[in-house]
Amino acid sequence: MSDPPPPARSAMLLFGAGDFAFNLYWQAVNLYLLFFYIDTLRLAPALAGTLFLIGAVWDGVADFIAGVVAERMRRPYRWLIGWGALPLGLSFVAMFTVPVGAWGVALAGQIAFRTLYAFTNIPYSAWTTRLAGTSAERALIAGLRMIFGAIAATLVAGILPILVARLGSYAAASALLAALAVPLLLAIAWRVPEHRPRTGAALRPRIAPALGLLARNRAFVALNLAAAAGAAAAALTTQSVLYYFRYVLADAPAGPRALAAMAFASLVATPLWTITARRAGARGAWLIACGLALAVPAGFVLLPAPGVAAATLFLLGMQVAFAGFGLAAWTLLPDSVDWGAARSGVRVEAIAFGTFALAQKAALAAAGFAIGAIYQANGFVAGAPQGAASLAAIRWLMLAGPALLLLAALAAVLALPLRKGTSV
Repeated sequence: MSDPPPPARSAMLLFGAGDFAFNLYWQAVNLYLLFFYIDTLRLAPALAGTLFLIGAVWDGVADFIAGVVAERMRRPYRWLIGWGALPLGLSFVAMFTVPVGAWGVALAGQIAFRTLYAFTNIPYSAWTTRLAGTSAERALIAGLRMIFGAIAATLVAGILPILVARLGSYAAASALLAALAVPLLLAIAWRVPEHRPRTGAALRPRIAPALGLLARNRAFVALNLAAAAGAAAAALTTQSVLYYFRYVLADAPAGPRALAAMAFASLVATPLWTITARRAGARGAWLIACGLALAVPAGFVLLPAPGVAAATLFLLGMQVAFAGFGLAAWTLLPDSVDWGAARSGVRVEAIAFGTFALAQKAALAAAGFAIGAIYQANGFVAGAPQGAASLAAIRWLMLAGPALLLLAALAAVLALPLRKGTSV
């Protein structure tokens, strides 16, 4: 595929705003869906957790299927997003419009939403390969996407409970969020240009040959390993925060404040990582982020008795590094697609994005399972004073676990054949 012409800044800004729309949905699900199941639908916590787990597993599968369908169809990505925007918004509202105790309806609504989300979000993500042709332009787009996503995350975290209280239900609050997201996605489908591949470059391989091409794409494989390790490290860190502050530092209220500060740190750091990636290359930015993410816990471990302030500073430093990982990964993903196409002569585009999303969500699921398994193995009891083994598990899972994963990510990044200024 010939490089697309440089996109207008207005088109890049509008496209990046798509992550504001998608994160209105995504953050509501991540932050409040489980709480909605337990507090509003009155489902047993174990049942609610099982429903959420089933939905999360299906999420990764749906991402891959969406990538396959988008790859095989002869439709532009904007067509998929335009037709999917309204059904996605309606399914989001339906997910929060469930009778009390109706767990089957709740699961069906969640599966419908996650399926429509995948079939809209994967084409949107893959669109970056057709919107921008250089790594510098893709770094700018990735930065804009992350900034808009962070704004949406902050908005949902702070406003959704207020909307529920004032409007009287999650259904009404979710309808208001959908009313913001649907028009924005429609505007993107209508106004943002899409440079489609030429016929020769647009051959659609079958699933097995496409996966074989991805497996032989050294850039794509190294990127997936690095991104999965980085995502798991970030999950181990962030999901340990509330436990660390409550049980290790005995200051439960400081935990949510630290999470809010981390979200703000990500918002502030993203423009700086965007500039770094445009100047030093995305791979160079990732190496810098790896160095920071390894240095911060090393310094924290040396402190004799770190308190709330030191722990918060440690988490802010880690979140800054994780923002660099995300920016670099989303910049390098379309570059790895180009790298593989240049060597094989066959372009595997949407399937690559679906596979990447599946790998990320598998890494997140593994991190969540590891936390539960390690805590239980060390005698953790929720709400009770913890023994020495449990406290050590909480502390070291937040420090040593991410450090090991970050070393693996660093090795994978060093193996990336993508360099600044080199042609695919």
